[in-house]
Amino acid sequence: MRTILSLTVIILVLFSCNTSMKENENGKQSKKEIIENFTELVKSDVKDDNIDGSFSLAIIHKDSTLALKSYGNADLNTIFRIGSISKSFAGFLMIQLQQEGNLNINDPVEKYLPEIKSLVGYDKHPPITLKQLATHTSGLDRESRSRDENVRFGNINEWENNLIKAIPETSFRSKPGETFGYSNIGFAILGLTLSKIADKSYIELVQDKIFRPLEMNNTYFEVPENQKENLAKGMAGGPTAELDFERPKNEQKQVGYRIPNGGIYSTPSDMAKFMKACMGYSNLLNENNIILLQTTQTPTTRLRSNYSFGFDLYSDKGINTVGHAGSNAGYTAHFEYEKDSEYGVILMRNYNFGNTNLDLRSNSLLRKLSIVE
Repeated sequence: MRTILSLTVIILVLFSCNTSMKENENGKQSKKEIIENFTELVKSDVKDDNIDGSFSLAIIHKDSTLALKSYGNADLNTIFRIGSISKSFAGFLMIQLQQEGNLNINDPVEKYLPEIKSLVGYDKHPPITLKQLATHTSGLDRESRSRDENVRFGNINEWENNLIKAIPETSFRSKPGETFGYSNIGFAILGLTLSKIADKSYIELVQDKIFRPLEMNNTYFEVPENQKENLAKGMAGGPTAELDFERPKNEQKQVGYRIPNGGIYSTPSDMAKFMKACMGYSNLLNENNIILLQTTQTPTTRLRSNYSFGFDLYSDKGINTVGHAGSNAGYTAHFEYEKDSEYGVILMRNYNFGNTNLDLRSNSLLRKLSIVE
């Protein structure tokens, strides 16, 4: 009898394993398995990178957080720079202000910020609009051509004045509204313009209208003294070059005009709150404006990818994602969600290289999760 029972158990176990293997071969993993495989792969990558790095992530579905993980020299309180993901906050804020009746996105920037008329060649083109700044279709240079050290490396408290100095030494690459052209100074000008419209500093505006309502209590433009021990130490350089700790440290103090376009520090758990708001799980934007944020605003397609108001949009093989990548010296981050299935992933790291390709890994994860039953 025991022999028969043992054989029965063995057969059942083998059948179960065989079924599981077939399901994996057919791509029918469960949500739990997909997430576990992903997080284990990231954990292994951080170990193989072998530089005592810090890596944190969040995975969400709708208004629920499915995973919060930290690896290497990080914990769940570790703060990272998010780089150009800061642009998503500027775009979100602009739509908030339009929803409240403070502006129209098609308004000319000169209506609120007359200093823009000092751009090189400004009188040769139609006036730039708020929408064009927020969609990288303003035609402006990527950065100012100014050689003024303060413009590039000035203190955060002087970023607005340094931007005003930078505008007369900034020109055009194309006609406004004609084509997509990534412009960091364009988003800096957008932030200052929104500040003028609301009659409040840009930093206070974002804090009052996004950070505080969403209880993003560990998100900053400047990390306070009592939180600096939680800031991941940025490591610039590449896998074959000597690690540079000084440049990331210096750039935290020397920001120039790089505030609306790249000045935010945060954690994956805080960024998950913002992602949920971008999906519509808050009262900050109504449904029509959430749809607007998820709709292409650029006039030309570039490698199957398009741009909204501070958000990169990607559509391919059944998935439609919304998000942005971010990079500062010593920090890389990725923020992306699939708008139909409403799965999202946030990745943050304190170095600029490594085995984890943040973009490709995020896209692969969302593709798998989007077809889970």
